[in-house]
Amino acid sequence: MDLLNTLVDKGLRRELPTRDEALAVLATSDDDLLDVVAAAGKVRRHWFGRRVKLNYLVNLKSGLCPEDCSYCSQRLGSEAGILKYTWLKPDEASKAAAAGLAGGAKRVCLVASGRGPTDRDVDRVAGTIKAIKDQNENVEVCACLGLLSDGQAERLREAGADAYNHNLNTSEATYGDITTTHTYADRVDTVQKAHAAGLSACSGLIAGMGESDEDLVDVVFSLRELDPDSVPVNFLIPFEGTPLAKEWNLTPQRCLRILAMVRFVCPDAEVRIAGGREVHLRTMQPLALNIANSIFLGDYLTSEGQAGRADLEMIADAGFEVEGAGEVTLPQHRADVAAAAAGGCGSHEAAGCGSHEGAGCGTGCGSVCGSHEPAAVPEVNEPRTDLVAVRRRGAGTDLAPNA
Repeated sequence: MDLLNTLVDKGLRRELPTRDEALAVLATSDDDLLDVVAAAGKVRRHWFGRRVKLNYLVNLKSGLCPEDCSYCSQRLGSEAGILKYTWLKPDEASKAAAAGLAGGAKRVCLVASGRGPTDRDVDRVAGTIKAIKDQNENVEVCACLGLLSDGQAERLREAGADAYNHNLNTSEATYGDITTTHTYADRVDTVQKAHAAGLSACSGLIAGMGESDEDLVDVVFSLRELDPDSVPVNFLIPFEGTPLAKEWNLTPQRCLRILAMVRFVCPDAEVRIAGGREVHLRTMQPLALNIANSIFLGDYLTSEGQAGRADLEMIADAGFEVEGAGEVTLPQHRADVAAAAAGGCGSHEAAGCGSHEGAGCGTGCGSVCGSHEPAAVPEVNEPRTDLVAVRRRGAGTDLAPNA
């Protein structure tokens, strides 16, 4: 296919595709899907080999958010039955992070619900970063605390943060339909603040909120312009009790096309399969590793994820390897830029955090265990509410985390 050959050539040169080319990837047929994955895989392997970076989320403060983001289980007015708790103490957060690091994660993402941190909140997070780094010399820490005020990114950098996440989520044209309590421009401003402070910027999107192909291309092109080191691709988890609970618009094939389009537009950035991979990619997750080079290990912010052991087995069975703590995630040209921006520190090679939407799970087996009756096969595009399970373990509970 001429389109795919062109996109591979551009990806190897870090050349931006045209909008029409990006749209054409989303419009490819199921018959061409494996060709699309193979083409995106060539670009992924050129820049990242067969390594998969593991990231681990710690939800420092859950629920009770004053913002009205329609996708989020922690939003103002949410009726989702999620865990709700105030700030974890530094030792509690460090203990939660240790489980993920023991499972192979090299980056810990510290997330807190809310519009943005107060200066006191920044001090809290600074203490947590110190506690985690005191126990784990080589760990990378990303903060994800909402909208930043002037000077806060610099304070997080001084406290030892390596990266900051703030997702654009959707296109500027449709942002007001998703959130009304802050603007798209507010989000762009926070990503720029992180960049300016020498933090590795992480910013991505949420697919499946009813957006058009044009909206998806718009937000990914905007991300390319912002040039984050890491682009997390979230797939909407339609939590009951949120305004988007009925939005089941994704298929595994659609998810793969979206990931491929992101890879072609952002060829040398860390593309992370974030929230919702277990719900929407399902058994196609291993195929997605040919496009993305990063995932989250274990549970998410407010929902359960695939078992950490299953993640590791999936990576190995698909012929990939877990990226080691001593390996630099990004291609050399990006790592050099990040090191220069950080004043010579080479630890900023990648970013990573999830979004505040809660993200995916994978606990439903879909079969009648122990029965002689054949398992019911879900219809194509049937809502898989059985795969959405609220997190009841790990941070904020007395139960061991899933890592």
